[in-house]
Amino acid sequence: MNLQGIVSVSGKPGLFKLIGQNKAGFVLESLDDQKVKSVVNLSTTKMASLEDITIFGEDDDIQLPDIFAKMKEEGEAPEVKKASSDNLREFFRTVAPNHDEDRVYTSDIKKIISWYNILKELPLFEEEKPKENEASASDSE
Repeated sequence: MNLQGIVSVSGKPGLFKLIGQNKAGFVLESLDDQKVKSVVNLSTTKMASLEDITIFGEDDDIQLPDIFAKMKEEGEAPEVKKASSDNLREFFRTVAPNHDEDRVYTSDIKKIISWYNILKELPLFEEEKPKENEASASDSE
């Protein structure tokens, strides 16, 4: 799956695609049907790339793309608004069995599952990660 350029912005629901940069900040496009474009100034807003997000694990941190890959293998993820906290936590145990249950809150799980539900409908979800990132990742190991 290709998560390059997909970001989460603090204070804004949903996910965004980074499409450019100008003097005022980064130009983002929402991943929903409306495709709203906005400019985010990093001095006032925090932005996180989904490729770089990790969650607390019992041994090592777990990469978000790895969790998404396991969710894809599982098939359907629960609907965040309809499922109980216990059901969400149980599902998350299957896709991230070694996560630290004391430090990964239900709100984090809801956010990750809702991001997955947004991404699974997009073509980038089926795309392979670009080759240049794979080469640089293997060089750093």
